[in-house]
Amino acid sequence: MLDEKDRVIIEMLTKDARTPFTEIAKVLGISETAVRKRVRALEEKGIIQQYTIKVNPQKLGYNLISLTGVDTKPEKLFEVASKLKEFEFVKELYLSSGDHMIMAEIWAKDGEDLADIMSNKIGKIDGVTKVCPAIILERLK
Repeated sequence: MLDEKDRVIIEMLTKDARTPFTEIAKVLGISETAVRKRVRALEEKGIIQQYTIKVNPQKLGYNLISLTGVDTKPEKLFEVASKLKEFEFVKELYLSSGDHMIMAEIWAKDGEDLADIMSNKIGKIDGVTKVCPAIILERLK
């Protein structure tokens, strides 16, 4: 069970995974060693799974970000999802119970690149029945 100190540690590391343990210790009023032990325990429990960075896709030349719904023949769902995971342009991938069976975050350089991805890559996977991209206009959070 998480206590308030664990919640503060998670919140601080979520905002900046590079936050020094000494800074977290000051905020919590505990030793750096205690913070280390708590973080290790959170990692061992699988609560903290990885430390990562957030990049700006536009700065890397990806000017179109799409949340794309992909529908499949039911018997091909896992096979299609496995193939989608292999594509570099697929940055996030989810199985969904919503309007689409699979949801993918796709980074494309421009409209032509996105059209090529939809038609010639995703659309050609055996078992795909529908591809529905929604272009992100602005990230709000």
